[in-house]
Amino acid sequence: MTIVKQMRLFDIQELMEMESSRRFDAILATFDLQPIFQLFRKTTMYGAPRELNYGAMIQSLANRLVERIPTVKDLVKRLKYDLIFRLDCGFLLSDSVPSEASYSRMVDVISQSDVFGQMNDDLIRAAFTKGFLADEHVSYDATHFEARDASKPSEKKEKAPKKRGRKSKEERAAWLAEQAEIEANLTTYEKKLAAQLPIPTATLRQDIPIEPKWGVKKNSDGKNTFWFGFKGHLAVSTKSQYIVACLMSSGNLSDSKAAIPLLKKVAEVVPNQFTTAIFDAGYDYEAIYRQIINQDMKAIIPYVKRRESEILGLDEHFRPTCVREHSYCYDSFDKKYQSLKFTRPKECATCPLCEDSLCQKVFKIKCETDIRKYTYPARGSALWDKLYKERTAFERVNAYLKEYFQLNNVRHRTGRKAKLHFNLVTFIYNACKLAVDRLNAQLNAQNTAA
Repeated sequence: MTIVKQMRLFDIQELMEMESSRRFDAILATFDLQPIFQLFRKTTMYGAPRELNYGAMIQSLANRLVERIPTVKDLVKRLKYDLIFRLDCGFLLSDSVPSEASYSRMVDVISQSDVFGQMNDDLIRAAFTKGFLADEHVSYDATHFEARDASKPSEKKEKAPKKRGRKSKEERAAWLAEQAEIEANLTTYEKKLAAQLPIPTATLRQDIPIEPKWGVKKNSDGKNTFWFGFKGHLAVSTKSQYIVACLMSSGNLSDSKAAIPLLKKVAEVVPNQFTTAIFDAGYDYEAIYRQIINQDMKAIIPYVKRRESEILGLDEHFRPTCVREHSYCYDSFDKKYQSLKFTRPKECATCPLCEDSLCQKVFKIKCETDIRKYTYPARGSALWDKLYKERTAFERVNAYLKEYFQLNNVRHRTGRKAKLHFNLVTFIYNACKLAVDRLNAQLNAQNTAA
């Protein structure tokens, strides 16, 4: 019997275990630093020359995440005493090692732009062009990380005593005018989710709050956990596990408020590529379903009952039931009429009421009847359960960001610089993914040639 030996493919963990020079070359070869150079370009020929090697400094910041160097102070120390590491970062022998203050000034300049967000979009498009990003499903969720800033004590507001009884016509008119003024002055993310639908993606990303705030979330034990910092909202392809789009917000922003900006961003970066959007139960809002339908995608979101009583004639997955309360079976989806088809349950074969007028053979329900309840594939079907299991791709990517790329290790104060840290971490993660895919493609080519 012939034994065929297959070559073992690389993953990110094995990339981290490679020789440092080869690892750095593979990662840095996936992107171009030219957009960052434009931020430090001299506008005139006059004045003092640029003495710092900004290209090497930027590469050293990327290598700091890969090497898990905790602080810039440790990075400067490593550059001083490790000649090979200094050369790997792109410094020349004649270059002096930059100080911590030089790195701080460079970070401040970069944080005033969205250059890493634009570079991440270009990297995702490159992965898509090369065929490494051929997924059809994308998973959305949020993760939290703490800020470097110290939390500020909240101001206690004294509650004005409420007047009991019904308001007079004059008081009610004044109250309505006050409420209308408050509604008009609300920011984009203080309004209801439906207000985000007509707003452009650039405006949504610009208006999102990024200052550190107290956040609360239930852990796996059902208990509330608190942190002072931020939330990272990610859109992850379920098969290749690229971060297709990302967004950072304050820790107190609801996860659902960042869903529509992420959906719109994904459609801009790789239009008409993904067919299915997978969320957890925290995103069960009609506006999110509407945005998914507008992008011609399928929604996989668990349904959350909100003070709703049981509906007669329907089961827990909103499938019709027969007289003896057996659920009808999901059969197919009519794309032309956007309707779900349900057929008789198996129990009807031996039921004495099968020929009775009360027992209907087929049910067809249009999805527009209730876009939350009736989605394709139908709730409770095997295909719906299979697609929802792909949501775990986000958990794997989240573990990589926190364990390998120091997402939790924010060393800068203010939300603007923390956003730069978040964008740099997600960008370097995508660069590592692209480097791994390139190495695997080379190994497959060599294996085929042999």
